Amino acid sequence: MFDGLKGRGLLILIGLIGLAVYWFSNQASVGYTDRKQVLTTSIEQENKLGEQAYVQLLAEAGGDVACSRADNACTTANRVFVDTVRRIGNDLRIAAISYEEELLQQGYDIEPKARGFEWQFNVIKSSQPNAFCLPGGYVAVYTGILDVTGNFDGTVTADDVSDPAMLAVVMGHEIAHALARHGGERMSQGRIMQIGQLVVGAASGDGRVMRAFGLAAQTGVLLPFSRQHESEADRIGLELLVRACYDPRQAPELWERMGELGGGQAPPEFMSTHPASARRAENFRKWMPAAIAAYEQNCGPLK
Repeated sequence: MFDGLKGRGLLILIGLIGLAVYWFSNQASVGYTDRKQVLTTSIEQENKLGEQAYVQLLAEAGGDVACSRADNACTTANRVFVDTVRRIGNDLRIAAISYEEELLQQGYDIEPKARGFEWQFNVIKSSQPNAFCLPGGYVAVYTGILDVTGNFDGTVTADDVSDPAMLAVVMGHEIAHALARHGGERMSQGRIMQIGQLVVGAASGDGRVMRAFGLAAQTGVLLPFSRQHESEADRIGLELLVRACYDPRQAPELWERMGELGGGQAPPEFMSTHPASARRAENFRKWMPAAIAAYEQNCGPLK
């Protein structure tokens, strides 16, 4: 019996070593930061998946895609929302292209993506306080986030986008996820962890060991990486924001507002996919002097 356990332990060890070799042999530079990320997908694959998911999501939303051909009630407010989102999106697109070109000129190890993205910007009528950017530059903003980035009074009106800076913070953050290939990284991490579970399960012959490995991978690897992605996107998004000449001082207040949603209730940070809102606001305050300096260099004095 002891020899059998020893043999299984050796098989698990060999399998985990092979998994580690596979992990580190698929490392690439994020480019916008010094961090390395694991990627087993190509940019082309990620962009194709992003396009497919976006088309499906818009089809499912149907008439809730504001001012689309399926929307029979393109109100004045909805037209203002769509125009504002597309104007901000185009500003951030231009900022992303120039940012990548500048990083290349400075010798950074980065593969430019912004110029090759298909870039689409739509507004979806929904109470969700959310927005996203899929690989390939496919962006959607839910009307529910417009109150949070606007007057924050519980209603959504055209007046909520009269000052678009806070909405630009949200969109810059979401675009940063796509530029940094966080979606591809999460897919790659998930694929490797699934392989690890199968290896451990097959070698141990015990489903409990396989489940324990999966839980350990989730809490010890995937969740910390997910929180790292959010902080990284905050930092990259802030760079896009000031290059596009939107006031960066709105960023800390945004995350204070986000922390108030749901009555301020949130799971412990170590069990969450996102850093605590208070931590994100604190990070932005720490980055703010450099962000203001960059804004004023690019855009003139802040009022």
